[in-house]
Amino acid sequence: MAPTAAPTFQTHDLAHDEPVDYIWTLNFGPQHPATHTTLRLVLKLDGERVVDAMPDIGYLHSGFEKIGEHLDYNQYVTVTDRMNYISPMANNIAWHGAVEKLLGMELPPRAKYIRTILAELARISDHLLCNGAVGLDTGAFTFFLYGFYQREVLYDIFETLCGARFTNSYTRVGGVSQDFTPLVIEKIRTFLKTFPKTLEDMERLLNRNRIFVDRTKGVGVLTKEEATNRSATGPIARASGVTRDLRKDEPYLAYADMDFKVCCMKSGDCFARYLVRMAEMRESLKIVAQALENLPSGPVNVGQDERTALPDKGLVYRSIEGAIAHFELTMTNRGFETPHEECYSAIEAPNGELGFYLAGDGTDVAYRARCRPPSYIHFAIFPHLIRGHTLSDVVAVLGSLNVIAAELDR
Repeated sequence: MAPTAAPTFQTHDLAHDEPVDYIWTLNFGPQHPATHTTLRLVLKLDGERVVDAMPDIGYLHSGFEKIGEHLDYNQYVTVTDRMNYISPMANNIAWHGAVEKLLGMELPPRAKYIRTILAELARISDHLLCNGAVGLDTGAFTFFLYGFYQREVLYDIFETLCGARFTNSYTRVGGVSQDFTPLVIEKIRTFLKTFPKTLEDMERLLNRNRIFVDRTKGVGVLTKEEATNRSATGPIARASGVTRDLRKDEPYLAYADMDFKVCCMKSGDCFARYLVRMAEMRESLKIVAQALENLPSGPVNVGQDERTALPDKGLVYRSIEGAIAHFELTMTNRGFETPHEECYSAIEAPNGELGFYLAGDGTDVAYRARCRPPSYIHFAIFPHLIRGHTLSDVVAVLGSLNVIAAELDR
């Protein structure tokens, strides 16, 4: 849909306490291709200069917090797939990590390592699309194709693992739905060997590309102080010099056993955010390689005696004990009990801190399920970053934030 223009009107410049004539009010989205997902920006323009911006959400309302009060802790994983649908595996891991914290449950070592591997593969997948889209928006079409091909390789790994490419719904309370097979491990090892070459090609294409550097360097600068004050997390905060990473600061799963670096920069502009994501993909490869080569043996779910983890499908179909356990956990009012307590658990998702607050009421359904998505926080930062820049900078700044609209609407 073409941008719409409104007549000139007069408003008040709060910064200088004087009236200003705005020539244009431009509706950027929700159908504009550069918004990527269904969101809208109301821009106030003085010629090509952006004077102010108002983020508008509400076009992709899913009600995922209310649904959390009606689906049990295993069923709700299908909803998390549809939050940040660029890296659904990370959402699955964040959700069930919160549930297991509420239940006081300790995962088997093999399940921890499997989740760690998949969280990092999801990070690579997310960063490939984010940086690829930034390149596409600024004119680097070939760069986008390099990234998208490798995402297809990752989708193939996920499909081999659990039968779903996109909305995986892979984790379960107390573990995962399927164990790694030799074919999955083989495909991950192949990816570890081939992906660094693609990453080098992508860096050669864009890191010193004059057009891309001019479009992103010094654009959308977020200082370290502003990043902290505005609750930025993830690559956006680290590109501004905030050395915060939950994988290091508050280790979960198997991250305490891994050797990797926290990638940071100081300039805080779009180019820095791009470079941080590129560097993080290399660190993710290190983590995946370490976890895969040291993958423990043993079960991938907590013991069945605890009556919290769903039994293996083979047991359900072939034994009366498995069928009874499955029946007890899935029938209404027959699931496991949760304490009358509250908890908050967060992971270092690809875009930043993804956390869930849960309140238990004794049943297998949450009394309250609150989500802290990174996109919701970062979209609020956009007006601060874009003021004073030109209209053509909107796509670069918005792309560097990697706002996923499905996370925005409550």
